Amino acid sequence: MQRRDFLSGLAGVAVAPQFASFATGAEAKPKTILLRSAWDTINIGDIGHTPGTLRVLEQFLPNVQVVLWPSSINEPIEKMLTKRFPKLRIVRGSLPAKDAAATPVSAAIAEADLVIHNSSMSQSVTLMNYCRQIGKPFGYFGQSYFENFATPENMAGLNATAFTYCRETITLEMLLEKGLKAPVYGFNPDGCFGIDVRNDAAADAFLKEKGLEARKFITVQLRTNTQKHPGTDSFLNPANPTPQQQADDERRAEVFRQLIIKWVKVTGLKVLISPEVEKEITHNKRLILDRLPAETAKNVVLRDKFWNADEAASVFAQAHTVVCHEPHSCIIALAAGTPILHTYSRFHSPKWHMFDDIGLEIMTADIDNYPTDDIIARLFAIHDDYPKAKQRVKDAMAFVYKKFGESTTVIGNLLG
Repeated sequence: MQRRDFLSGLAGVAVAPQFASFATGAEAKPKTILLRSAWDTINIGDIGHTPGTLRVLEQFLPNVQVVLWPSSINEPIEKMLTKRFPKLRIVRGSLPAKDAAATPVSAAIAEADLVIHNSSMSQSVTLMNYCRQIGKPFGYFGQSYFENFATPENMAGLNATAFTYCRETITLEMLLEKGLKAPVYGFNPDGCFGIDVRNDAAADAFLKEKGLEARKFITVQLRTNTQKHPGTDSFLNPANPTPQQQADDERRAEVFRQLIIKWVKVTGLKVLISPEVEKEITHNKRLILDRLPAETAKNVVLRDKFWNADEAASVFAQAHTVVCHEPHSCIIALAAGTPILHTYSRFHSPKWHMFDDIGLEIMTADIDNYPTDDIIARLFAIHDDYPKAKQRVKDAMAFVYKKFGESTTVIGNLLG
């Protein structure tokens, strides 16, 4: 609570005087936001940012039109979005090259009153710099960065934004140390916390097929040091993991195996191994399911097909607890009122601190540094007093929406 009180105060000191009054008068023309989002189609977190932030903007700024510029979208995701947000307009394409003719994207930016870059770990500053060059108000809605992002050039860009909100305070404090002086800055939760899309029919059919009953199963998912897309290679998703990276995968998988064995033995309940990222389906099988004792494996189900964020949300809403190395399955679960255990690695990014910042430190565990027994004990602490765990989730989400209310008031003032 002390951390949350600090964050509540921070927003107050960060709001510049020119944004101090909220304009409520009728407008002849609705204000428009261009939202850059929809980062990928094979990661329910990268999918979930978009409906989450759209819901937040709809709730707090109902008279504002939103145009979505997706980075990557497919037909099922588009259908999910337009079903939930029937007035949503989507613009496709890219920014024009230097001195090239206008594109649909640049035209949409020119028409917009404000451009927002949605929550992410993106290091790209192309859109920020483009908006700065043409004088278009631009802001970040819940960003995380590694420290190497904070070059003098990038800091100058951040200081020219209309607002820079970070989704966890590790990034915020790092940027402040590097000289962040944007007119508005502060902590704003990841937009995915706003998600409310559902596909109950698909979820119910899946759970029935697999014999999973509401609140009588946990979900588990590992993250591995493996490539995200075929033919790609990156620092966090290597095509050719080193022996150390492979050893890290093995060590982390052993934690999950022991957790599953203890859960099944003590509770007699089931486990769903579910993917946040499509690539992990194969690795969840080879590193977890295939190595479980036969008597444990009888109570374990592997989700062997990828899913959209709405079906995942409907399944998580019926889970007992969501245990995940990745953060966004946990966020989707919290939005549905389900307790979580985020088994994070500090190596992957400062995203793990999002849960500490909303008061859920007790529902996180450093998988690289906590003893396995301590991690398992955190899961059973949730199980042993489940009503208290659910109340913690409710309190955390109330704080999340308090912060969303503060940040959207700032955005409303800018549009006013």
